[in-house]
Amino acid sequence: MIIGTAGHIDHGKTALVKALTGIDTDRLKEEKARGITVDLGFAYLPGETGVLGFVDVPGHERFVHTMLAGASGIDFALLVVAADDGVMPQTREHLAILDLLGLTRGLVALSKADLADAARREAVAAEIRALLEGTGLEGAPILPVSTPSGENIDTLKAALQQAAGETAARAASGAFRLSVDRSFSLSGAGTVVTGTVLSGRVAVGDSVTVSPSGLAARVRSIHAQNRPAQEGLAGQRCALNLAGEAITKEAIARGDMVLAPALHAPTDRIDARFRVLASEPKPLGTWFPARLHAGSTEVGARLVPLEGPLAPGGGGWVQLVLDRAIATAAGDRFVLRDVSAQRTIGGGVFADLRPPARKRGTPERLAVLQALALPAPAARFRALLELPPFLVELRGFARDQALGAGDAAALTAAADVVTLEAAGLVQAMSASRWTAFAEGIAAALAAYHEEHPDQQGIGRERLRLLATPRLPAAAFRVALDRLAGAGLLVAEGSFLRLPGHELRLDPADEAIWEKVAPALAGGARFRPPRTRDLAQTFELAEPEMRRLLKACARQGRIDQVAHDHFFLRATVLEMVGLAVDCGEEAEHGWFTAAAFRDRMDNGRKVAIQILDFFDRHGVTLRRGDLRRINPHRLDLFGPLPAHGGESSPVGRPDFKSGWGSETVPGGFDSHSLPPSSPTDRTA
Repeated sequence: MIIGTAGHIDHGKTALVKALTGIDTDRLKEEKARGITVDLGFAYLPGETGVLGFVDVPGHERFVHTMLAGASGIDFALLVVAADDGVMPQTREHLAILDLLGLTRGLVALSKADLADAARREAVAAEIRALLEGTGLEGAPILPVSTPSGENIDTLKAALQQAAGETAARAASGAFRLSVDRSFSLSGAGTVVTGTVLSGRVAVGDSVTVSPSGLAARVRSIHAQNRPAQEGLAGQRCALNLAGEAITKEAIARGDMVLAPALHAPTDRIDARFRVLASEPKPLGTWFPARLHAGSTEVGARLVPLEGPLAPGGGGWVQLVLDRAIATAAGDRFVLRDVSAQRTIGGGVFADLRPPARKRGTPERLAVLQALALPAPAARFRALLELPPFLVELRGFARDQALGAGDAAALTAAADVVTLEAAGLVQAMSASRWTAFAEGIAAALAAYHEEHPDQQGIGRERLRLLATPRLPAAAFRVALDRLAGAGLLVAEGSFLRLPGHELRLDPADEAIWEKVAPALAGGARFRPPRTRDLAQTFELAEPEMRRLLKACARQGRIDQVAHDHFFLRATVLEMVGLAVDCGEEAEHGWFTAAAFRDRMDNGRKVAIQILDFFDRHGVTLRRGDLRRINPHRLDLFGPLPAHGGESSPVGRPDFKSGWGSETVPGGFDSHSLPPSSPTDRTA
């Protein structure tokens, strides 16, 4: 158990710790010369229930920030009030700080009892009881003690040992975090840091990170509760001897955190639940300046109330915008003091370490914060899964909650979730939400097919924006792969469709196509009419004719070889065969455009356009003015009549160069993509 002293200056805190442990915690020359504590002091008391650790704090108003660094992480408060002085200003402020830090276990030592008679003792005790009302220490025992005479010192020791026996050990299952309050160099050992282990455990040889600096280190040796040890546990005072390339006593300071490497993610913006002390003179508004104390760190902050100004004695949700990033965890407590360090303003609990800078006070956002305010990480996780966006990034959640690997695995096992791992992130959603997501995808595809029967399918990004929850792009790809594997959809290049969907034209377009198709066949097949010529021939507006031809191209009936030239798929297959013949007749397989032109008995311009089309799709490979056939892409447009072979599904032709860049509803930019099972619909 770690015991922290609290109380006004010169009320005998340090003397009382020395009487209990035999250790004088005033170690600095300044402290010896002035007779007051100016920095944190540490002492230990072995006993039957284990070693009690003491953190002795200064009582002067100028050193409240130091008191805050020591009070964070203690299990038990030893509030010291002198019987001759009674309750003083720092008695009140220290008690308020203990209450803001959530301390509910403690004892009041009525020090200097030898200087007060029975009536005075009772009067001061009554004053203390009144002061404790409404705080976490309400009803705490009050014990008169005297260090010169030794009155009740043994009784106090026994009471502290009993309290230690009743203190539940902090769970060591979380990820390791130690709040640094001292850093020094030890001859023959190197850099040593001391502090309270807030969560988890650390062992000799472990790799750790100093945060927020990000310095990597290795634990060479450990002292836990003032004894050599192989590991340090949550709730213990530990000294860690660290080794690392940049590890020096100057590189690590009070306020740093030594932690498991996975937890290193400093933040400078935090949403928190905040309570204002009743002693505050006026309400707190937006951008209120303050000093934030969390763990052993201190940093400038601006307070942004999320639900309107905060009245004295009131509370609410706030966003804290920090001057620099700090290492902390959700659930950690903090205290705010004014920028002049004259008074304590209030305190609270961190809820979200990665909040948005905009729309931070919307009802949806406040609902998320209410979920994050639940008492246990498992409850927070389950609640977040039921709130928009119905997703929890599991690794980030575990990191910010300081959960160990086992804790994170237990979360998913207990909550019945589906996880999608992509781009280094693990998105979790409830199993019921996954079912609804899959049904929503199927419904969106069905609606799209109904509205656009002539299109192969919908684009991935467009479908992602229609889906609920709206997954990040990488996770959405994983989700689609999973749905495709289950046979719920088909992915073809950039298109997504239902398994039973077939492209079709509406009756009016089909009637026009039946007239147009013969014009692209026969003797004119290698020199098809241009789009505008077809429009004039069949008395159709040119944009309408172009729309029809592109729809037919998406169905694999024709291919857009050049901007104004569409060839029947059968003709394209025939031209691939001619190119193969050219390659077989050429030396080493490399043929010229002129050879292909002559084989087609066509003009050079059209021949070049066709070969460029083949180049773009990988059917031919170009080197200067020569080309050769790519045998791996011969069946791109279907099996060659002269060469046989089965048709293979289309992979991902390169459409970045060439024609067909006009936007197509559904999110695909080419009209030359052959379908996965090409069919000649011209017969």
